[in-house]
Amino acid sequence: MLKLEFAKKNDHLLKILFLGAHSDDIEIGCGGTILKLLEEEPNIEIHWIVFSSNDERANEARSSAELFLSNAKYKNIIIKNYRDGFFPYIGGKIKDSFEELKRQLDPDVIFTHYRHDLHQDHRLISELTWNTFRNHFILEYEIIKYDGDLGRPNFYISLDKEICLKKIDIIMNTFKSQKNRNWFTTDAFMSIMRLRGLEIHASGNYAEAFYGRKITL
Repeated sequence: MLKLEFAKKNDHLLKILFLGAHSDDIEIGCGGTILKLLEEEPNIEIHWIVFSSNDERANEARSSAELFLSNAKYKNIIIKNYRDGFFPYIGGKIKDSFEELKRQLDPDVIFTHYRHDLHQDHRLISELTWNTFRNHFILEYEIIKYDGDLGRPNFYISLDKEICLKKIDIIMNTFKSQKNRNWFTTDAFMSIMRLRGLEIHASGNYAEAFYGRKITL
């Protein structure tokens, strides 16, 4: 199987943009990937943007981001407060945020929501990502939930068990407001990474999976 790597050209600082509709989306969808990337190369410029929060969720989101990015030398964490569940109805305001983001950033890699995610907020963030960044390398992450909308990914990042456990430990200990939800469990988060690891026969048995619409070699 052909393996690709995120590589820097000369002295170019690799810039990665993570986009999440809600306070725990980035961590659930690609937290293991973040930990692995920073373990291998901490000299990465990371921009981390969450679009929906209230006071409690914003505090959780910032605490979690700081823990995931503790090994990063360059990081920019932004927590916005658009209304949860109403993104399609306030889409103009959120698009303005993306237009501002486009003027400020030219990332090498973007992680965003899966285009066929059945949560309306997730879909809008994915749609605006593609509308805004038309000539960029974009990977869409997946989130397990009630809707049964998992697809067939085509891009995988293998993980070892230690990183998976670290990812889940941060999530479970930071997002205490979500602990009453029956999908917010260690075994649920671990199971999807084990399944994706099985699909690629990962040496460490685990993986996070993504959807790459356009990949250029």
